[in-house]
Amino acid sequence: MAKSQWTKAEPKGLPLIEIVCLVLEEAAQKVIRNKGAAGVDGITFEDLPRFLEKHGEKIKQKLRNGTYIPAPVKRVDISKPNGGTRMLGIPTLLDRTIQQAIVMAIGSDFEEQFSNKSYGLREGRNCQQAVLKAQEYVESGKCWVVEMDLSKFFDRVNHDILMDRV
Repeated sequence: MAKSQWTKAEPKGLPLIEIVCLVLEEAAQKVIRNKGAAGVDGITFEDLPRFLEKHGEKIKQKLRNGTYIPAPVKRVDISKPNGGTRMLGIPTLLDRTIQQAIVMAIGSDFEEQFSNKSYGLREGRNCQQAVLKAQEYVESGKCWVVEMDLSKFFDRVNHDILMDRV
C-alpha cells in the first residue's frame, strides 16, 4: 500500500479525527469509483457528492464531537458457487466513506506491521499477485501454500477485545 498522504504525524499537531475530516472528500471519491451498492439509507454513489455537499460539515462536526453514529448495515444473502448462501453486510456509502478516510489516516501505520506474504484486503495487492507468489514458491521447491478464509470471524470475535486492540 502506498503511504497515505496523511498520517498521525502529518500535518503535525492535528488530532487524528481532524485528519480524517481533511481526507473525507478524497475518501468519498474512492468510494464513488468503486460504484458499490447503496446501504439501508438508499443513497447511491451517484447521490453521494450532493449528499456530502449538503451535509458534509454537519457530519464532520459529529465526527469531531464523537456523536456520529453509523447506520445499520444492510444484510443481503449472496449465492455461493458451490451452493448455499453467504450473508453480506453492506454499509451505507457515507459509512464506507468515513471508513475509507480512517484507513487513509492510519492505514500506513498498520501496513508496516503486516506480513509481506499477506494479500487479502490490502490496497495494491490482489488475488492474481497471490497466485503468482504461490507459483514462485512451488518453483523454488516449496511444497505447501496456505490459503485461509476465517469463516464467520466477525460473527464470532469478541468485539470489545478487538476494538480495544485497534
